[in-house]
Amino acid sequence: MTTSTVTKSVPFHVPSIGEEAIRAVTEALESGWITTGPKTKCFEESFARFIGVRHALAVSSCTAALHLSLDAAGLSEGDEVLIPTLTFAATGEVVTYLKAKPVLVDVDPVHFNLNVEDARRKITAKTKAVIPVHFGGHPCPMHAIGEFAVANSLTVIEDAAHAIPAKFRGQNIGTLSPLTAFSFYATKTLTTGEGGMVTTNDDALANRVALMRLHGMSRDAWKRYTAEGTWRYDITEAGYKYNLTDPQAALGLVQLARCEEMWRRRVEIAEEYDKALNSLEAYRTPQVAQDVQHAWHLYVVLVERSALRIHRDQVIEELRQRGIGTSVHFIPLHLHPYYQRVWGYRGGEFPVAEDYFDRCISLPIYPGMTNEDVQYVIEALRDISKQFRR
Repeated sequence: MTTSTVTKSVPFHVPSIGEEAIRAVTEALESGWITTGPKTKCFEESFARFIGVRHALAVSSCTAALHLSLDAAGLSEGDEVLIPTLTFAATGEVVTYLKAKPVLVDVDPVHFNLNVEDARRKITAKTKAVIPVHFGGHPCPMHAIGEFAVANSLTVIEDAAHAIPAKFRGQNIGTLSPLTAFSFYATKTLTTGEGGMVTTNDDALANRVALMRLHGMSRDAWKRYTAEGTWRYDITEAGYKYNLTDPQAALGLVQLARCEEMWRRRVEIAEEYDKALNSLEAYRTPQVAQDVQHAWHLYVVLVERSALRIHRDQVIEELRQRGIGTSVHFIPLHLHPYYQRVWGYRGGEFPVAEDYFDRCISLPIYPGMTNEDVQYVIEALRDISKQFRR
C-alpha cells in the first residue's frame, strides 16, 4: 500500500442512521411535539426496561446527566470528588459547577479504568463521591469500587458515556450504583445526536433529577400544553435547562431497538482487529476481563515503542495519509492548562495515564463498517509496522 495510490477512505466514525430513524424523526416533527413530550416519556420507559432499572430520566447530554447526578447526591461547595485523569472534560468540569474540587486519580495499566488503590490514597475528610468511567466501554471493577465507596461513605456516580450495552458480572451497567450517567452523543453506541440519560433505582434521587432538569418546575410540567395538563406550575428550586426533545427521543427509540444488533457488529469488528493485530509486535490490543461485557465504543491500540521507530503521532499521520480516520481518547486532564493553573496538577504525577496517552490510537469501529473497511485498516497497520520496524 502506498499513499500515492490511495483511493479508499475509512472515517473514524459514521453514525448508523437509516430510513426508519429518519421516518421516526419526521413523524415526531409532524406531530407538533418538537420539544419534550410523550415521545421522550416513551424513550425513558423503554430505556429503563432495556437496562432493568426503575427510573431513566432523559436529558440534553451526558454532561447534564453527571451534573444533575452530583446535585441529587448533595454535592456542595468545598466537597471533593474522585475521578480518573483519563477521561473527557465533562467528568471533571461538572464537579466545578457545584464549586467542588475534582481530585484526579491514575488508571490501571490493563483496562485504563480508575485505579482503586490510587483513589484510596486520595481520600480526605472532604471526599463525598467517586465517578468511575467505563473507559472505551470496558466496565470498571465495580465490586472493588462499591466496597471502597461503602468503606468511605462515598456516593458512586458511574460515567457510562461509553457503556451501552456493557455488563459487569452479568448485570447491566446502569443498575449497579445509586446514579449512572449515559451519553447519546453523535459518536456513541446509541445516539440521539445530542442527549443523555440518568438511571437510578432510588425514587428520591429520581425525583430530584426530574425536578432540576427543567428549571426546578414541578414534576411533569411539560404536560401544561396538553389536554390533561394545566397552565399552573410551581418553581421549587433554581434548576437547569437540561431536557431532551421528542425528535431526539424518536431517534433514540429506533436506536434502542437496534442496540444489540449494532453491538454485535462492533464485537465482530473488534474480534477481526484482535485476530489480525495480535500477531504484530508493533501494537498492543485491548484486553478484556472475563467477568464483563465490553460495549466496544472504542477500540484502542497502543503503539509498542520497542517495535516501531516512529512515535504514535506519526502512526496517526501515516493512517491519515492512507485515508483512515483515527482519534485519541483522551489527553489526561492533569495535562490541560486549566487543571494545572487552577488545581496545581503537573506532568509526571500520573505515570500510567501518561504512558497510555503517549501510545494510544482509537481505530474506526462502528456498525456501518464493511469487512473490506476493517481489512483496509488492518492492512494499513500491517504495512506501517513493516515500513517502520525498529
